[in-house]
Amino acid sequence: MKTLIEKTERLLELLGHDEMPFGIFYSDEKPDGYGPKPGEIFSREREEAGEIDWQKAFGNFSCIFGNLWLARKKGKAAWISHEECGCMGGGYFSGVYGPYLDTNVKYVSTGIPGTFMEGEHYMPSPESMRAFMEDCALPLDNKKYCILKPLDQFNDDERPLVVAFFVRPEALTGLHSLTIYTVGSHNAVIAPFGAGCTNIISWPLVYGQRGIECGVIGGFDLSARKFMKTDELSFAAPLSLYRKMLDRMETSALTRHTWEGCRKKVIKSKHAWKEVEKK
Repeated sequence: MKTLIEKTERLLELLGHDEMPFGIFYSDEKPDGYGPKPGEIFSREREEAGEIDWQKAFGNFSCIFGNLWLARKKGKAAWISHEECGCMGGGYFSGVYGPYLDTNVKYVSTGIPGTFMEGEHYMPSPESMRAFMEDCALPLDNKKYCILKPLDQFNDDERPLVVAFFVRPEALTGLHSLTIYTVGSHNAVIAPFGAGCTNIISWPLVYGQRGIECGVIGGFDLSARKFMKTDELSFAAPLSLYRKMLDRMETSALTRHTWEGCRKKVIKSKHAWKEVEKK
């Protein structure tokens, strides 16, 4: 892990970005950080039996990105588990339970007429939503917690499965360029539909399991935008690809004169958002 962190610090230097990316992994040990309180247990069996109190579930809603927002501010971990879930979508997209719930399908699409669940209308129909849920399905992990924490807080016994950055477009262009250069394909960066957590957990792992090397841009989830900085997006890559990116960064465009011009805009962005002191 020491070498991975040292190389990451070098990448941050090249990008002009100063927030350590988060690593995502699974563990039976609950971390010091932010996560949902115990609440409704989401499962298709309980849903079909009518055992889930949906008004209670929505009343105790706790978003992964909301907890991640706190973790980013405080330099701690965010986590989710099946027993302490807080979000039926987040639990499914992080792989702590499955299969997906029919209520989730209807909620994200057209809703349930005559109920408090009017629907988010992010997908045009339940059928289109089911296709998405099936496509991004993760194999269930046998560990209790899905944990997201700063990469420099990992110890030698821990290994991130995914590395996720939170960046504005100026720094994102650098990550995009490095990914294309590393993979050698013009299709090496994708921006699929998904919740905020889908694009930093599910999609990087799913594509990696399919043998497809690609970085995943996210942050387009309207519900998660309130837990991100203005103009900020996410970029995530499975560890195998991320290691290759680190190995190739010194010969990539990030060390050439064209990037130096782009990097000046990274600094200008920090000044514009008053994130650094003007000299």
